Amino acid sequence: MTLVLDIITTAAILFIIATGLLTIFGVLKIINFAHGAWLTVGAYCAVAVGDLGWNPWLALPVAFVTGAALGGLTERFIVRPLYARPLDAILATWGLGIIIGQLITLGFGRDVQFTAALLPGTADILGTSYSIYRLFALAAAIAIGLGFSWLMEGTRLGLSARAVIMNEALARALGLDTRRIRWVTFMIGCGLAALAGTLLTPLTSVDPNMGVAWLVGSFMLVMVAGQSFAALALACLLLGGAQVIVSTYVSPILGGITVAVLAAIVLRISPKGFSRV
Repeated sequence: MTLVLDIITTAAILFIIATGLLTIFGVLKIINFAHGAWLTVGAYCAVAVGDLGWNPWLALPVAFVTGAALGGLTERFIVRPLYARPLDAILATWGLGIIIGQLITLGFGRDVQFTAALLPGTADILGTSYSIYRLFALAAAIAIGLGFSWLMEGTRLGLSARAVIMNEALARALGLDTRRIRWVTFMIGCGLAALAGTLLTPLTSVDPNMGVAWLVGSFMLVMVAGQSFAALALACLLLGGAQVIVSTYVSPILGGITVAVLAAIVLRISPKGFSRV
């Protein structure tokens, strides 16, 4: 039972981390290689909230707002001029991620830090004692998935974003402000990345380079998922589940590269990945 719960909750954690990256890729058609840096920013928002003595739950809105605000500035002054040059946009966001990591090091140092658990303790699940916080992560992933379904299907922003995804030139001809849609989408994606960083802190240590390892897995999951959140959820469940199994029964080191290796195999067999889900 513990293995099943580990697979499900690990998939949920991967989904939370990759959602912001997929949000930006789906609308803007670029990969935000500063995604790991925004995740790290969110983690250090949790550290800062703890240092100030505030309620640790306040780190969640603080991280989202901070990530969204910084993302808005990034889109306006760095990414927007490079939409027609996607390779340059990738390099620019990669360089930005390095700069953010160095600024965090200057502000907080290189020492590994830890944050207070938002939900300590365990719960009994069918006779198995399991972490309450990991169960909360599962609930958070479901909430994010449902929230995006509502955003894309039931709001004007979502409908406009879908129009941009399908045919940006036509959407612009119909009078949609595609520049503003891109800007808001980038802000939401970066805010979600920072929020994911905060949610991740009770499960791992916090350091200026923590986002790099998660960036690789998130990138591969998004490549497999294409532009579909349903496909992303499936990819997280299958590939994340394989990671847990390999880490448990073979080696944690090999488990760490399982997602990337399997994603590469999936894309080799089916270039569109799970995007038809």
